[in-house]
Amino acid sequence: MKHTEVFDLYWQFAAERQRIYFRRQSDAFGPWTDDPILASYRFTNSYRASDRVSQYLIREVQYRPDRPSTPDELFFRTILFKIFNRIDTWEALEAALGPLSWADVDLDRICDTLDKLMNSGRRIYSAAYIMPSPRYGHARKHANHLALIAHMMEQRLPQRLQQLPSLEAVYESLLRWSGIGRFLAFQYAVDLNYSELIDHDEASFVVAGPGALDGLAKCFESIGREDPGAIIHWICNQQESAFAAREISFPTLYGRRLQPIDCQNLLCEISKYTRVSHPQFAGISGRTRIKQSFRATTTPAPAPMYPPKWRLDVAKAQFEGPAYHAGKLSLFA
Repeated sequence: MKHTEVFDLYWQFAAERQRIYFRRQSDAFGPWTDDPILASYRFTNSYRASDRVSQYLIREVQYRPDRPSTPDELFFRTILFKIFNRIDTWEALEAALGPLSWADVDLDRICDTLDKLMNSGRRIYSAAYIMPSPRYGHARKHANHLALIAHMMEQRLPQRLQQLPSLEAVYESLLRWSGIGRFLAFQYAVDLNYSELIDHDEASFVVAGPGALDGLAKCFESIGREDPGAIIHWICNQQESAFAAREISFPTLYGRRLQPIDCQNLLCEISKYTRVSHPQFAGISGRTRIKQSFRATTTPAPAPMYPPKWRLDVAKAQFEGPAYHAGKLSLFA
């Protein structure tokens, strides 16, 4: 495969987006980058687990010390949160109903609360993913999703997932359920793998979503019949040599390499970034603009939290001294 200049930009983007993440931790007011596109539009972090919603999932949903951590509870809370994927939806539910727990849940009351939120004009689903309605016969999508969760729990899916040997097997199991396609099944598998419910090698499996496929089409002149997942693994495996060859200083996540899901996400983001920086690369989506603008907030973010099983030493950041401003993007030179 012959790569394009967008593939070089991919590594520059990954490094600068990661620097922005660390700069925001130490400086609430910015500016955090000299890059006008990164300063103007909204992009996810280089590491998926660092994104705001993932951080909330890990800290407030999966690892709350005052919440039970049985398989049923971990699965129920994780899937309920991720189906809507909105912090304000989760917080509205807990404000109305108290701590959400499978042991004493009333799905009808959750449904009624979601009805009221919608009737008041509130959005209850995130726009991050396309969320098809499961086929359970209800008029409203959220009622079908609650019926899906009830069916999963009746079939003892949490315990069945614990018996599976790999992340791919978890993905295949989730894929069998109504309303869960390839991309959502992969996202849910990774989210569940953050928790103590399962513990598989995150580097072992990846699924390319539509945005990543568009990014691959921009990074390479042609991928022929190569499997997109295999290409993402190839990209991930060469990350140290790729940064070194381009003289880019990349601050890792406290020693953790980019994982295939991170490289997949970065393909989505470089696809979006190049709509402005390199509009001559059309990709396969044909999209020409970035919809979401960046709006800075000075509200202090909680200290980052990652799955304890990763054993990251967050207190010992690698992002210090001269490395802080190393390897800036210079896209228009």
